[in-house]
Amino acid sequence: MKRWLDYLIMNQRDARPRWFVRLLAPLYQHRGWRSKIYSSVRMDTPPYRRFWLGRRSVVESYCCINNAVGDVIIGDYTRIGLHSTIIGPVCIGNHVNLAQGITITALNHNFSDATKRIDEQGIATKPVVIKDDVWIGANAVVLPGVTIGSHAVVAAGAVVTHDVPDNTVVGGVPAKVISTTPELLKV
Repeated sequence: MKRWLDYLIMNQRDARPRWFVRLLAPLYQHRGWRSKIYSSVRMDTPPYRRFWLGRRSVVESYCCINNAVGDVIIGDYTRIGLHSTIIGPVCIGNHVNLAQGITITALNHNFSDATKRIDEQGIATKPVVIKDDVWIGANAVVLPGVTIGSHAVVAAGAVVTHDVPDNTVVGGVPAKVISTTPELLKV
């Protein structure tokens, strides 16, 4: 029964909700007061997962939001920059600024069995959490299972593979601690 329902809701080839389900999106997506999602945003949000956009938050043009494998929660006063991709389960706090071209994904493909094709081995998810008052620079990538602490900065182009503590600046591939906020205040 569950497989049949999933088939009715999701286009299996395109991995997105069917057109008639997308027409009903305003009924099952929560969009906070004075929030905005630009018309060019690809909203791959089936009704059996939660999508929540907080008050006065913005999802800029040409983004892709996908909650097919886990909820996507975006807090208040948060901005998702141009061409960014968010694949759930992801929880983004309040007053977060994501620059353009960022990828935040909690999804990974299994590939442990060398005798099988990768697409036959299924997927795994580990939630991503971005706490309040975070700035992530352009073209950064946040990988599954990462938590980014409050008042943290992720440099442009960084690939975040491990948790980022509060009040920390990270950068590089893979991302490493560059400094902490008290050190920045001394400069």
